[in-house]
Amino acid sequence: MNKPACIIIGIGPGNGLSFAKKFSNEGYSVALCSRNLERLEEYSNQIDDAYPFEYDVTDIKAADKVFSEIRKKLGSVSVLIYNAGAGEFSNFDSSTVESFQRAWEVNARGLFSAVKAALPDMRSSGNRNIVIIGATASLRGGINTVPFASAKSAQRSLAQSIAKNLGPEGIHVSYVIVDGVIDLETTRKHLTDKPDDFFMNPDDIADSVYFLTQQKETAWTFELDLRPFAEKW
Repeated sequence: MNKPACIIIGIGPGNGLSFAKKFSNEGYSVALCSRNLERLEEYSNQIDDAYPFEYDVTDIKAADKVFSEIRKKLGSVSVLIYNAGAGEFSNFDSSTVESFQRAWEVNARGLFSAVKAALPDMRSSGNRNIVIIGATASLRGGINTVPFASAKSAQRSLAQSIAKNLGPEGIHVSYVIVDGVIDLETTRKHLTDKPDDFFMNPDDIADSVYFLTQQKETAWTFELDLRPFAEKW
């Protein structure tokens, strides 16, 4: 019997890599998708049944091509995790049209294209899941989050529309708001004064994402808000 396939769009040393390891450990074949093919190949050598696919979400012609390649290699997609995210943290005066547009291309248009490409597989059978990784910026705009917050807000709204559209077809769409700093070597270097409980463990986030894909359809979660226990909010 073929393994179910999980596609992760946006792979890096934090959440993306942890998602890949979690779903591989749970018996999935995993497609690792991002622009950096060399890094993907390195990760794929560390994870059972993980395969690299070069994918730039800002290229509107790339989605169908990449998903076709994944389908030939792994079969139809069971889980799509959209972890791609980008956006300049700047105020209105410092933001440019280019930075504003790119944030929308990655967070909103990229999600739209990926779901479009995944739908033919997901509509062929039930028990399919789409998980979108968001941020607190999707709920409010800050002075220094003009490109990022506007794009994440659009992404969250799009996720709601997709969830309402596809839910009756048995496709579970959920949005994860990650409210905190991921525990990485790079973030630790910039925040040396912060205690351990300030940071979010990407493996723990991956456990929560996997949980969403195992929910029964009578009690689906749409929006899941994750934050470290010590954070004041």
